[in-house]
Amino acid sequence: MTISKSIILAGAFALFLAIPALAQDKPSMDMSKPMGDQGASSKAYNDAMGKMHQDMMITYSGDADADFARSMIPHHQGAIDMAKIELKYGKDPVLRKLAKAVITAQEAEIKEMNAWLKKHGK
Repeated sequence: MTISKSIILAGAFALFLAIPALAQDKPSMDMSKPMGDQGASSKAYNDAMGKMHQDMMITYSGDADADFARSMIPHHQGAIDMAKIELKYGKDPVLRKLAKAVITAQEAEIKEMNAWLKKHGK
């Protein structure tokens, strides 16, 4: 075996051994495992996000309009739930005002999407 092949093989082997260690440095995208602070507001946000993601996992029908409405309703509900967490725990008046506006807008859009689904027998 030549020196260059030995160096390449040694490098590949070292990389192979390093991959598990490198993977541990990346944050997990598993939303069921909360990251960071575990205070009351953080837990509430994590729970709301988990519920939203679970509820968005619809069985697609192939009807883009119906699938949009059916998947966006839980997405908007998640925004409402997170805005309510801001109102419960947040202190910043600008963000609290924004949270109230999010609730109002998202509730209206959920109502509109539900009406569309009902009107179209979906």
